[in-house]
Amino acid sequence: MDKAMPTKHPYRLGVDLGGTKIETILLDPEGGSLGRKRTATPRDPDGPTEYARIRDRVHTLIEAALGKVPHGHTCTIGIGIPGTINARTGRVQNANTTGLIGHPFQHDLETRLGRPITMENDANCFTLAEARQGAAKGYELVFGIILGTGCGGGISINGKIHSGRHLIAGEWGHFSVDPEGARCYCGNRGCVETKISGGGVAQSFFERTGQRLTLEEITEGYRQGDPQCRSVFEQFLDDFGRCLGGLISVLDPDAVVLGGGVSNIDELYTLGVEQVRRYAFHERIQTPILKHQLGDSAGVIGAAWIGK
Repeated sequence: MDKAMPTKHPYRLGVDLGGTKIETILLDPEGGSLGRKRTATPRDPDGPTEYARIRDRVHTLIEAALGKVPHGHTCTIGIGIPGTINARTGRVQNANTTGLIGHPFQHDLETRLGRPITMENDANCFTLAEARQGAAKGYELVFGIILGTGCGGGISINGKIHSGRHLIAGEWGHFSVDPEGARCYCGNRGCVETKISGGGVAQSFFERTGQRLTLEEITEGYRQGDPQCRSVFEQFLDDFGRCLGGLISVLDPDAVVLGGGVSNIDELYTLGVEQVRRYAFHERIQTPILKHQLGDSAGVIGAAWIGK
């Protein structure tokens, strides 16, 4: 006879749904990892089956993970997605995995599982993880930023996600800072994402030079003294300072934590911070701008913690 009894704290299952991979993690009641699994995200861009394939893959992964929870114990489920849930319609919006857009992803999974789940933007999950267990642990108000191909943000207050009235709090990447800037996929011009994401800087370099280089290659060129790379990279640092300095002036967080591939550029924490101080509305800002500690594990760990 199984004598296992429910514990005060539940087991926690997290799912991080990304454009290239889906990862799951199961945490025990003390927050320790009991196992993780990664698999490729089914892709058929603009095809009619992409959504169904993603939904089915996530459902299968959740069922497999739930099978490892001891009998008699409760388990929450949290899922981080590359978009948000429209508070009015319950459907996915603003997702760069476009096959999800317009679908009731949360409702469909809850119906199949017969139980509630919590779903949040992946930047929110990153922020929560770094605030609870990572670089920003111990800070009250944390703004988390994912700088990669795109740019996203999230807000954590006292170890909990602040989602806002429309569930879009922290969507700093689509704040328009340059009305004459490049057109963003969201329909506006000069969004933060077009200025300081890896994709945005690479596009800027192409428009200036006619050459295709990644931000990583542009950064190396800057370090080697290439004049074209230097010009674009210095503009990137200036834009980083203007965008983040303005954010700090508005929100005044206790800490900012950076994640994503672009966050690994060392100059952001020296020259970039100098530019932030230049643009923030305070003579001597002391806001810590921190590099992530949890790496690409932050998303799935944060997803596990959002479950209710």
